[in-house]
Amino acid sequence: MPSNIPILSLITFSPLLGILVILFLPKQRSGWLKTAGIVTTLIPLALTLWLYANYDSAAGGKAFEETATWINASLNKEAVGASVTSYAFQFQYHMGIDGLSLPLLLLTAIVAAMAALASVHVKKRWKSYFIWFLILEIGMLGVFLARDVFLFFIFFELTLIPVFFLIGIWGFMDRERAANKFLLYNGVGSAIMLIAFVLLVSTAGFSINQAASNQEVHLTYSGSYEVIGSNLTNPQAYVNLPPDQTQGVTGTIFMTDAMRWAAFILLLIAFGIKLPIFPFHTWMLKVHAEAPPPVVMIHSGVLLKMGAYGLIRFGLFMFPGQTKDWAVVIAVLGVINILYGAAIAFVQKEFKLVLAYSSISHMGIVLLGLASLNETGLQGAVFQLVSHGLISALLFLLVGTIYERTGSTELADLGGLARSVPFISGILLAAGMASLGLPGLSGFIGEFLSLLGLFGTMKTLTAIAVLGVILTAVYVLRGVLGITFGPQPERLASIRDARFIEAVPMIALLAFIVLIGIYPAVLTETMKHGFDAFLQQLNAKVGG
Repeated sequence: MPSNIPILSLITFSPLLGILVILFLPKQRSGWLKTAGIVTTLIPLALTLWLYANYDSAAGGKAFEETATWINASLNKEAVGASVTSYAFQFQYHMGIDGLSLPLLLLTAIVAAMAALASVHVKKRWKSYFIWFLILEIGMLGVFLARDVFLFFIFFELTLIPVFFLIGIWGFMDRERAANKFLLYNGVGSAIMLIAFVLLVSTAGFSINQAASNQEVHLTYSGSYEVIGSNLTNPQAYVNLPPDQTQGVTGTIFMTDAMRWAAFILLLIAFGIKLPIFPFHTWMLKVHAEAPPPVVMIHSGVLLKMGAYGLIRFGLFMFPGQTKDWAVVIAVLGVINILYGAAIAFVQKEFKLVLAYSSISHMGIVLLGLASLNETGLQGAVFQLVSHGLISALLFLLVGTIYERTGSTELADLGGLARSVPFISGILLAAGMASLGLPGLSGFIGEFLSLLGLFGTMKTLTAIAVLGVILTAVYVLRGVLGITFGPQPERLASIRDARFIEAVPMIALLAFIVLIGIYPAVLTETMKHGFDAFLQQLNAKVGG
């Protein structure tokens, strides 16, 4: 593909093509609408696979970067001196990738395509459903590619509206309450994130561009991730200089330690709600229980990962000193997530809630990897995000398939499915083994690297966390074996196994789980160089 083609924009906005097609299709033609929606999701998947294959991890993804001035809001330049040529807020349409975002971008494209295939069970308002579905995909893809805080915020918010309608219209009995709770919690999180971003732009976003040829002076408050990150890590940047050291330059705001801590904690709370970190988890349980299965596939597989991604990108990378000081706190939160999620999952009577609490527990593993502050743990955290995204998407796909045949996800109502639906039961057993971390499957690698990374600095917390991993095996086996083996209710004896359209996403998701479980270098090599640059910066800042 020619280098001048905006591949990142094509990936992000290719679902618009499907939306345009769907708008002109008759609303009664469910087959046409479903086909258009499914085929559309294959476009960003194909483009992302090509991008992943051609990504040069040593170059840091610079070959795939798109930048254009998007918003330029002029300020009163007379307020800062007559010699100033321009004084403005500037936000860019800046898209880019690196070793952190590319694996998550691929995860998004895979899960979205598989969720679209799972949407064959949607029984009403197909036109509206796939329009909202594709808008949601645009938002998710944009989040992992945006390199401007304002652009990131726009894409992040773009995911909230479609999910609200997808839950509220196509969910189960208590869907409206679940949709409202989702919007309330995530809306509060977004408001907190916006406050943190405004603080960053108005302090670390300040820069002076002075042309030697014509002596023009341009003062700019930028939303650029690179500008903000560079200023925060440069001791000579104006954001790090007290007013008496700025040589009379006006428009600068010195970022005190209190302001840094405020921004860091705001980001931790904002993205912690999305992750979710205990005790900000209750909204997620309602969504997992009431949303339609394809939406839960996306929610558990991708949307929760957006919280972890934001925490790494804006919390860890921009505030390494604060992260190091709070590493123990983050690790403790991770252990709480692991033990609480595992303990409550063990006593659940509905399989959907078992998986919901399992997600809370598995996100605790991610927090442990982040708290390690070393390459092994960080790779483990991102690996766990991708692995859990694939595994949870597969498990909720299976939940939806089982519900369509049995009308229930209560463990007491199910049993002996291996006799009547051996294919579905076999895939469920494999997904369960991946979830509990069986070696050879992706779940093992993420957990192992995260715990290994933390063990060097926090041995006691690592040992406690291992207890949660053991509990995971107990509740997963209890749920999976209870569904597939044991006495079979008479009404389940005649249900049919997976159809081809249902088997395709099951096989595809399981294939990716096995691939990165057997050959983890597919992910770790991509992540390695992305974290190398950050770790050098982290050591320099902390050491300084």
